Amino acid sequence: MSAPLAPIRLPANQPTQFYRGGAAIAALRSASSGDTTDLAREFGPEDWVASTTTLFGRDTEGLTRLPDGRWLRDAVEADPVGWLGRDHVEAFGSSTALLVKLLDAGQRLPVHFHPDDEFARRHFDSHFGKTEAWIVVGTQGPSPTVYAGFREALDPRTVADWVADQDAPSMLNALNAVPVEPGDTVHVPAGLPHAIGEGVFVVELQQPTDFSLTLEWRDFLGDEAKGHLGLGFDTALKALDTSAWDEQRLAGLIRRTATVDTAVVDLLVPGSRPFFRADRLRPTTPLALDPSFTVLVVSGGHGRLKTARGDSYDVSTGDTWVVPHAAGELELDGDVTVIRCRPPAVRG
Repeated sequence: MSAPLAPIRLPANQPTQFYRGGAAIAALRSASSGDTTDLAREFGPEDWVASTTTLFGRDTEGLTRLPDGRWLRDAVEADPVGWLGRDHVEAFGSSTALLVKLLDAGQRLPVHFHPDDEFARRHFDSHFGKTEAWIVVGTQGPSPTVYAGFREALDPRTVADWVADQDAPSMLNALNAVPVEPGDTVHVPAGLPHAIGEGVFVVELQQPTDFSLTLEWRDFLGDEAKGHLGLGFDTALKALDTSAWDEQRLAGLIRRTATVDTAVVDLLVPGSRPFFRADRLRPTTPLALDPSFTVLVVSGGHGRLKTARGDSYDVSTGDTWVVPHAAGELELDGDVTVIRCRPPAVRG
């Protein structure tokens, strides 16, 4: 008989990216310089946690490998009900419906956007587009900033001209600049043009794809086709939201939680709920956690995660864990801060 499914502590999983970063991830995980190569330090800005998603066009790069040597993707495929729960499987099949990343922007990311479900289904034969959300867990520099949504409505032809000319200043200046600090969260709907500024470290939740349509490709990707993922920009730009995001509308994407001091804090705006859920957990007494496929990121402190079977796991700063649904109800205790990431709720 196989062992019952239980929480699993995961190592770092940092596929090579086109931009710099990763020092904040290494610091969180307490990695020494001897544990990473120069390439990983320079181009390891993303840690794909509990990933069943590959980089665009790749076979296995980006996938999480479990301590027993299996890809997490294969383990879930072999026992989707155990990993995900019956209600989830009825709604999403064997997909986890979630990708979680640690993302440390060592330089400003390019202006880009992502397709919605309908566009992804039509052009990429995918059930999922790529709505995402950022939970800011650290910042460096004098003015940490993210960029989201055009400040004024734009004619699509104007944007197409910027892309053809690779007019990066016009693209960036057209976006809302949003100062951020740890505890801030930003919901990023599919289609919304956006970028993350240098020195911003986030836990990112997203739909489980790697569909990034990059307007500002020249100084980052070096290849126009990588910007439009082979679609051509005439097609790709049809997925772009060129509407105006004024201050009031933009506020509907942002939540400021740094001063909220309860044991459980819902981190994301209501618009995120059809796509994923995220809570900050700071138990003052033992905190019961419902059964669910869950990714846990321990952002500070030390605590214990206990199962109903009586198993106990130490959790500490920098740990990342994947929890199968079949692990059952858990109890979290200790002087610890944990970000709990889950797929969208489904009705039984």
